Amino acid sequence: MSDRIFGIVGILLAIGFALSALAIEESFLSDAVGPKAFPLIIAAILGLSSATIALRPDAEPAWPALARLVEIGAAVVVMILYAEFLPIAGFVIATAFAAAYLAWRLGSGPIEAVLVGIGTSLGIYVIFHLVLGLSLARGPLGF
Repeated sequence: MSDRIFGIVGILLAIGFALSALAIEESFLSDAVGPKAFPLIIAAILGLSSATIALRPDAEPAWPALARLVEIGAAVVVMILYAEFLPIAGFVIATAFAAAYLAWRLGSGPIEAVLVGIGTSLGIYVIFHLVLGLSLARGPLGF
């Protein structure tokens, strides 16, 4: 039963995501694909995955222990804080902290998690900002 509920919630989320994507206003200077394509692809994948979960649920789903649910909740809080601090701290700093925390919770040691966070942040910055020329949130240090 819980898989069906999860699948239906995912389908509703996909519908809401698709409707939000369709509401994006396009500029007359947009490229051939437009800004709606990527969100619509994500909505379609989410919808199909959720429909599969709803239509073919596990016979005996195994719920994680309370400690694991708390960790999942903490990861959600970190992602919300990441979105809130992104315009304040900037992409590089906010991403380094979020990626370091998530790497630590996925099993890396503390020093390794910090290195993964910094490497992830700088790697994405180099690819998206310096190579592709995309605009990322600037922090107090100017990057």
